[in-house]
Amino acid sequence: MPTMQTEQTEQTKQTLYTTMESSIGELLLVGDGETLSGLYMQDGRKPKQIAPGWVEAAASFADVRAQLEEYFAGERTTFEVPLAPEGAPFEREVWRALEEIPYGETVSYGEIARRVGQPGAARAVGTANGRNPIAVIVPCHRVIGADGSLTGYGGGLERKRLLLELERGQGRLGSR
Repeated sequence: MPTMQTEQTEQTKQTLYTTMESSIGELLLVGDGETLSGLYMQDGRKPKQIAPGWVEAAASFADVRAQLEEYFAGERTTFEVPLAPEGAPFEREVWRALEEIPYGETVSYGEIARRVGQPGAARAVGTANGRNPIAVIVPCHRVIGADGSLTGYGGGLERKRLLLELERGQGRLGSR
């Protein structure tokens, strides 16, 4: 299971990135060479812009890429990647709760709100879920509406459906 780091020990670490093709489109991986701070679907509604000071470093992400390829091939159900997402305390709490959702299962926004001790905060959970900077590995796609419907996903509902079908053994995504 991925582990979230709570704080960066060196504020001067350089931001590294690489892109990879996947069966759900181009993915942008961002980190510092030790932890992953971002995994963005570049073909989704909100592609992440590569900042001018970032350094392209594909080799630094070889392990993450391999794990993602295994996941998309239906061969991996958990990730072993040190994570360092940046967000407000409530957002990080929600993201930790997302990591606890088992592979192939879904929960509602209301259930996540209960799990983080804020039973009336389903909308706030939805907002935090939408701000998850590490798609797929922090499985925001496993959160659904109270009625079981697929709702809101930065990568688009079709990608959410594909990921859930993959995890339910109904599909295999593989590489493009």
